[in-house]
Amino acid sequence: MFKKILVPTDGSSLAAAAGTVAAQLAKSQGAQVVGVYVIDPFPFIGIGDASAVALQSYMTEARRAATQALDALSKICAAEGAAFVGDTIERNVVHEGIVETATAEACDLIVMGSHGRQGVKALILGSVAQKVLTHASLPVLVVKA
Repeated sequence: MFKKILVPTDGSSLAAAAGTVAAQLAKSQGAQVVGVYVIDPFPFIGIGDASAVALQSYMTEARRAATQALDALSKICAAEGAAFVGDTIERNVVHEGIVETATAEACDLIVMGSHGRQGVKALILGSVAQKVLTHASLPVLVVKA
């Protein structure tokens, strides 16, 4: 039924829980897990050399975090016996990057974690999972923690 399962990760325990569910599902279906880490571009536009140094520092740290998150997801998949490939992308809007990656990779399913916030907290904090659910044209499995 599923050939490729996209798992967006930020390195959190929620992402790990979603990764475990995705890896188990992938193994049962003979599918591949496609991990993606979306780097939000540098949030500050400054002037002069300080801006360039800050940008470089930010991107170095963001790439390090991406590598750690994707390595953790890779280990989860290996432990479950599921095939894995990971990628890091840069997008201004995280949910758009997730949906674009799912389309570009021809994924059949997106599995992602959510805090399950409701009411005012969800309204104020927003929810990447909710936005993916709204904009994705393929099935989305949300793992709540």
